[in-house]
Amino acid sequence: MPESPPLPRWLKRNVPKGNANHFTAKLITELKLETVCEHAKCPNRMECYAHKTATFMILGETCTRACRFCSVPKGRPQPPDPDEPRRLAEAVVRLGLKHVVVTCVTRDDLPDGGADHYVKTIQAIRAATDAAVEVLPSDFNGNMAAVDAVIDAAPEVYNHNTETVPRLYRSVRGPKSKYPFTLAMFRRIAARNPAIRIKSGLMLGIGETHEELLETFADLYDAGVRLLTLGQYLQPSFQQMAVTRYLPVEEFNRLGDMAKSMGFTQVASGPFVRSSYHARDMANA
Repeated sequence: MPESPPLPRWLKRNVPKGNANHFTAKLITELKLETVCEHAKCPNRMECYAHKTATFMILGETCTRACRFCSVPKGRPQPPDPDEPRRLAEAVVRLGLKHVVVTCVTRDDLPDGGADHYVKTIQAIRAATDAAVEVLPSDFNGNMAAVDAVIDAAPEVYNHNTETVPRLYRSVRGPKSKYPFTLAMFRRIAARNPAIRIKSGLMLGIGETHEELLETFADLYDAGVRLLTLGQYLQPSFQQMAVTRYLPVEEFNRLGDMAKSMGFTQVASGPFVRSSYHARDMANA
């Protein structure tokens, strides 16, 4: 595997002080839940845990795809755990969350890609708390009926990461991910339930050009996306693809300003920005 360039100084973070992060980590372990914070080796993990929040990952810890950027384990997953929605809702209550983000591994082994489990999770959260729900699902292997099922569960925010520009889609995300379907999915959400806020994110520094980014921004806006996140790709381990370059903070600021000028209502752009980072603030702004 090619090696990433040395980490620049602006990508070094201090570990938060105090023990609040231990409370969150212990609760997640106690309730036998998974978080993308851990599995994706998110650089914001300690900060989020310290603020008693996390991005929950449902449908197990094993993914059926092998995206080149992702460190979530790949293989043959176990059947969905029917008690997982209840335990996740309990975690939301005990953490006192007002906005919860629920993502998942990709489950191409399931006929609906896990959509029914997503719906049950949303229902369990709604039965236990008045927290707003932000979903961050897979593409359900191109199953638009599965997308409809999640739309009809009416999450406040429907987030799906585009991840990269069309030219790099296959090499970064693999042959099963299709850029045209991603755009069609956003259009479907906007048409089926206009009250849902549509969100997407891109990771930068993997070979995209400035022109390609602007074209992708325009595609996403035209498809109904209004919340956009832009963050620096960081190589989780030597087993994943390398970073091409690290964008300075000033470049992230310029790209964020350009996206706002196109009409996006909320844009978070910076080296440490991730799709669910400060999700509540972004959704409520």
